[in-house]
Amino acid sequence: MNPAFLQFLRRTLVLLLLLGPLAAGTLAEDASGRVIKVLPLFLDAQGRDALSPSLFDRDAYQAQLRQHPEAVSAIRLDVLWKARPVSSPGLKLRAELRGVGEHGMPQQAILETNVTAGFFRHWTSLTLGGDKFRTFGTLVAWRVSLWKGDQLLGEQKSFLW
Repeated sequence: MNPAFLQFLRRTLVLLLLLGPLAAGTLAEDASGRVIKVLPLFLDAQGRDALSPSLFDRDAYQAQLRQHPEAVSAIRLDVLWKARPVSSPGLKLRAELRGVGEHGMPQQAILETNVTAGFFRHWTSLTLGGDKFRTFGTLVAWRVSLWKGDQLLGEQKSFLW
């Protein structure tokens, strides 16, 4: 046989062996996912979480907003998540928030959004604002979960949940 043809066959076989598990994993119906990171951020009246793009300035501005709750107009949860691509739709990101409202009454809010999985991690924002935020009060605890239908794929909780 021609040596060049044998080398072509060998390279093709190696490529199939390397890419085979990747292709099989993307075609499988087994859904898996996880919530990697959750960043709860206060927003001011202009919808800003920081005055400049610096992370140091963001943290300083968040501390300032915590000290002056009257300047806060909303809470935004920035969620970093990852899920294996599945053929059927139905991935949902859900944030459950617990707070203390007026006169010390417990409050609860649920934020949900449909998401689409890909090969990489994704950032998704969930915002509680407007009248719901004003009646919600002070954020005490949160839980963010990733769902496919009624199957829990992953979650992350705050310390007090």
